[in-house]
Amino acid sequence: MKTWKKIISIVALVAIVGLLGFTVISGWGKYHKGSARNINQGLDLYGGVSVTYEADGDITSQELSDVVYKMQQRIQGFDGAQAYSEGNNRVTIEIPGADDATTILEELGKPGSIYFIIEKSGEKDTANFGYYQEIGGFALSRTLDEIEKDGGIILTGSDVKDCVGRYEDEQNSKSPVVAFELTDDASKRFADATEKCANNSWRLGVYYDDHFISVPTCNSKITGGRGVIEGMDSLEEAKNLASYIRIGALPVELNEITSKVVGATLGKDAISTSLYAGAIGFALLFIFMIAFYRIPGLAANIALAVYAGGMLLILNVFNLTLTLPGIAGIVLSIGMAVDANVIIFARIREELATGISLDSAIKIGFKKALSAIVDGNVTTLIAALVLGIIGTGPVRGFAITLGIGIVLSMITSLLVTRFILMLFYHCGCKKVGMYGVTKERPAMNFVAKRKLFFSISGLVIATGVAFLVVHAVKDNSAFNLDLEFSGGTATSVKFDREYTTEEIENDIIPVIKEATGSKTVQQQKVKNSNTIVFKTQMLENETREKLNKALADKFGIDVADSDVVSSENISATMSSEMRRDAIIAVAVATLCMLLYIWIRFRDVKFATSAIMALIHDVLVVIGFYAISRTNVGTTFIACMLTIVGYSINATIVIFDRIRENMKVMKKESLANVVNKSITSTLSRSINTSLTTFVMVFVLYIMGVSSIKEFAAPIMVGIVCGAYSSTCVAGVLWFVMKKASYKRAIRKEK
Repeated sequence: MKTWKKIISIVALVAIVGLLGFTVISGWGKYHKGSARNINQGLDLYGGVSVTYEADGDITSQELSDVVYKMQQRIQGFDGAQAYSEGNNRVTIEIPGADDATTILEELGKPGSIYFIIEKSGEKDTANFGYYQEIGGFALSRTLDEIEKDGGIILTGSDVKDCVGRYEDEQNSKSPVVAFELTDDASKRFADATEKCANNSWRLGVYYDDHFISVPTCNSKITGGRGVIEGMDSLEEAKNLASYIRIGALPVELNEITSKVVGATLGKDAISTSLYAGAIGFALLFIFMIAFYRIPGLAANIALAVYAGGMLLILNVFNLTLTLPGIAGIVLSIGMAVDANVIIFARIREELATGISLDSAIKIGFKKALSAIVDGNVTTLIAALVLGIIGTGPVRGFAITLGIGIVLSMITSLLVTRFILMLFYHCGCKKVGMYGVTKERPAMNFVAKRKLFFSISGLVIATGVAFLVVHAVKDNSAFNLDLEFSGGTATSVKFDREYTTEEIENDIIPVIKEATGSKTVQQQKVKNSNTIVFKTQMLENETREKLNKALADKFGIDVADSDVVSSENISATMSSEMRRDAIIAVAVATLCMLLYIWIRFRDVKFATSAIMALIHDVLVVIGFYAISRTNVGTTFIACMLTIVGYSINATIVIFDRIRENMKVMKKESLANVVNKSITSTLSRSINTSLTTFVMVFVLYIMGVSSIKEFAAPIMVGIVCGAYSSTCVAGVLWFVMKKASYKRAIRKEK
């Protein structure tokens, strides 16, 4: 490389890294655009707006459950938002990262009733609505009761199954429309009504919240329960109308009774300590990479810095909301970014051991590492896409950050690391000792120890299952369910002064835990007030009285005043429908991963053994939750998804080596192929697991209790994933494959 090219490359690299670092740390302009400080944070990390609605009239528990689920679907546009029932007739919605309740309420819209009204009805074709010049729009000519008695209300919100605003191709042009789908019972009524409208040139008005939001004409009879509303000026208008119709499809009418800005459920301390822990973890990672891999390690560190800056910048630019499950996705993608570099460097060292030049070793190392990196990342990316499309709530938050992280990790490891490594080489770093050489080590006989490995796995899983059964019988719950899954009681307390987060954690929460017996207490401060909302396990009247007495004795609270202390039972934020959606999303993602591995490796046994190793890791971590009685909440889903992604990636690296060795070791026994493949990737498995484990371990040591509950299972999953990929997955494939090995060899020839 010529001198001027070296200078330009170095200047460009320093400029890019410096610009990225400056943007992430400081940002641009008065409002620090692009800065990490401007990243939206979820309720668990930052706080947001809490809105409580109350049902108008009596409502059954099933109707309340339906309302909660439909509101959850309604707020999917707000990252990290959640909805849950409160008491017997209230629904609370929490929108993260917001500090303006009025704006949120305007965006949500009033969840009232919606009606589809035919222009004329009754024996005399009485007009139900018309256009009034004085108001410049359509309005009712009669009351809703009169119209309903006369048969003018064709549909209500409960008849709408689904409704979306989208573009529809029409004569090679795109027109925004509102596409809707009705229930089976409503389809015939709608068909008859649209036929009347088409024959008499009547309109069909969509009436919501005391005014008409759309008055379309009907050109023909609409059958099949599906149709579109045309005449939208923009896609945004179509989406807004669809949103109104969806929200009007609630089985009851809701009235807003309170809206407030609340603080983070984890508190500011959790954020600051987590940031410190992350910085320390990264520092240890950087030191390890340089100490073990030397010049390539330094190149990887620069690439990882670019990765981290790019991730923060993307979160900022696309206005994404970062929650704890989202952080889990980032942790996994960091592990995969490190893993990709480790795979490349191991390949380079292997090539150097053959005696070829350093330049050739770097190029061949990247080439040979490509398939393992692509297969591992694409498999996990498929899972992220499926989880993002099908999943809701925390599952989607995890999927978004994971998907972004995977794409970034592939770019930085395959392009940025290579560019930096070649730049070092051309700038004079040409001594082989600066890169290291892999010494040939005899293959360890993993296959011969398969019975031992299977026995250990079986014993660990059986122990976890035993604890699940014992707790299910003894405590009526196999897991220690957190508030997100079990529901609980929300107690609002107005103190005589404002307490800091540290004072709440150290002085107030211990009193509440002792009085209520709750192992977990979530707190939310109400902005611009002395009110704090404490969420605990479900409290009976006797326990509530005990809590009130403790508040009165310790803090002088007037518990007799309902404006000072009030409590309501709340439902689980992870409703049964959300749990069902999460299970379906994970199942579909797993199936898609299985299909990809099957197609990519041309052997269903690879796919089957990979999924079985994945299930092995999940069962072990579930057993850890049962044995340690770690709270099972929203972080549980994030942890399990992280472990699934980590496990499948580690397994694919070994399978890629087996696939490669099957082609070059045709005269060797199948056992030798497997043993050689696992042994040659052993350092990669140890180093990747160690670096990821250390980062999470620092987070565990320095984090608050809620962060520890998040980090501990992930550490178990990392250790278990390293064990299963090394000792279980490849050996399991051997057991499944050995009967057809000769046939497989003939096919390869």
